[in-house]
Amino acid sequence: MITPRQLNDIAQWAETHSVDHAALSYLRKVYPGFYFTHCLDDDINDAEPVLHGARINLYLVDGRQHCLRLTGDLHVATGIVLAITTECMDS
Repeated sequence: MITPRQLNDIAQWAETHSVDHAALSYLRKVYPGFYFTHCLDDDINDAEPVLHGARINLYLVDGRQHCLRLTGDLHVATGIVLAITTECMDS
């Protein structure tokens, strides 16, 4: 389970840092047990982010059944996708 507070804290942190492998390593240390990955927001189809940001959109991951899938439910979420918006990439 990911709490709304944790989600907001992660979003605020991601908005002010570059999202790369070092950032994901840092987040994994701060939030042990959570799955983190990143991609371009355009790579995600047919899902709405749980949090919209200026540079980063956040999606929740449910990995309970050995297959990762996106979810909107904080109670079943086991991880977060940090999706970089195209607006950020263009600037």
